[in-house]
This record gives sequence, C-alpha cells and structure tokens, in this order.
Amino acid sequence: MDFLISPAYAQAGGQAGGIMPTLIMVGLFFVFMYFMIIRPQMKRQKEHKKLLESLDKGVEVVTSGGVAGKIRQVGENFIVVEVSDGVEIRIQKNAVASVVPKGTLESL
Repeated sequence: MDFLISPAYAQAGGQAGGIMPTLIMVGLFFVFMYFMIIRPQMKRQKEHKKLLESLDKGVEVVTSGGVAGKIRQVGENFIVVEVSDGVEIRIQKNAVASVVPKGTLESL
C-alpha cells in the first residue's frame, strides 16, 4: 500500500530569515493601522470639537438622535433647543451631530 502514499521528507531545520522580517511586518502593520484607523478617527474628533465650539444662539442643528431644532441657549455642557413653537428641550452639546443651513427647518 506504500505505492499510493508518497513519503514526506523533513524540511531543513533552522530559522531562515531571523527575527528582522517579523519586526518589519509588525512595524508595517502598526503603520497601516495608524493611517487607516487611528488618524481618520482623530480627524473626525477634531472636526466635531470645532463644530461644538462654533455653536451659537439661533443656529439650526440636528442631534445624533435625529431631533432637529434651533438653539435658544448655549451653556458650558448643555444647550436648549427649540424643536417646535414653545417646545424646548435641553440636550448635551456632544449630542449635536451636525449644523444645517438656516431655513432648513421651515422647509420641513
């Protein structure tokens, strides 16, 4: 029955390339992770922080929960948003997802 199975020969022992190729691959992995994941996330965080600092009374915003309204008061951590005539809600500044152009809420 040995003629159906070819013999397996052992490969020559020892490390062929050493540790340097492994270190280069790990380094390239971290560089890839930085440019594909970490850097874009830091850029988004910086843009969101700039957006939060630019909030002012009268600006129309949309929150991360989908609530749209006009800012009536701006505090240090919270803002008061008018979502309808006479209906105001207090939300955290961090919940603001985007600023929309003026007049957008009237067209809805």
